[in-house]
Amino acid sequence: MSSAMSAPRSDDVSAVVILLDVNPYFWGTKTSTGFTFEQFFQHVLVFINCILLLSHLNQVTVIAMGASACTFLYDSAAIDGTASGRSKQEKRPESRSTTITQKLQEFVKKDEAAETNLGPVENQFSNLSGSLSMALCYIQRILRKPTAPPQPRILCVQGFPDAPQQYIAVMNSIFSAQRCSVPIDACIVGSQHSAFLQQASHITGGIYMKPPQPEGLFQYLTMVFATDLYSRQFLQLPRSAGVDFRASCFCHKRTIDMGFVCSVCLSIFCKHHKACSTCGANFNVKKGGQKRKHPSS
Repeated sequence: MSSAMSAPRSDDVSAVVILLDVNPYFWGTKTSTGFTFEQFFQHVLVFINCILLLSHLNQVTVIAMGASACTFLYDSAAIDGTASGRSKQEKRPESRSTTITQKLQEFVKKDEAAETNLGPVENQFSNLSGSLSMALCYIQRILRKPTAPPQPRILCVQGFPDAPQQYIAVMNSIFSAQRCSVPIDACIVGSQHSAFLQQASHITGGIYMKPPQPEGLFQYLTMVFATDLYSRQFLQLPRSAGVDFRASCFCHKRTIDMGFVCSVCLSIFCKHHKACSTCGANFNVKKGGQKRKHPSS
């Protein structure tokens, strides 16, 4: 089977998949800077139009990630493939913004209804792992087309802090993106840095940035994240000063500084266990068959 990356690509044509954090638990509380969701959403809409104006071959896909689900809000490739009589209406920025806004409102209502049925407060984290999986599946579909595919990349605009219970799924998505040479860019609009996205940008060769002034989000998006992969090698773009490489344990899903690692499957635990809960390896037996003695706590 031929590789999905074997087809030649256009140097300066981009297929940008934007992961938009619309979690009501984050935007429902007033941020320290007073940056509202309405302002945030307007900045993103203008940024989408700017990417499509840079080249008529550029493609933009928007995925909304909420507290319990994620969904596609917009796909410029699908719009361009519609009937000619309808495409003239859909290509206008006003119509594009209206379409995204309507689908966003529908998604927020469904997400709130699902949260009401689920109930527990621990489900307040944004569904980053699900949106990354959707983005990578969509990119694979693009790369397998017979025509020359554009350069794919993912831009995650996140506000809510990381969810430790999503660590394994997020890391699997990061390594999948690295294998497919898909950079993951990150723009953090919340008050806390994202260790997950710091690692994602570092591993995949993307850009990680936390704008110091969220009210200027549009300027940061256009000056940093609108540039295609070919042009980035000629620009002095911001780089993260440090990367938080801490992992989350597989047992309690907590971020840890030190832990125990299974020598068989590399699972991480915050406390010593008699056996690995992932692969079943026994940790208490020495080579000679004698059990190790551990001091009681």
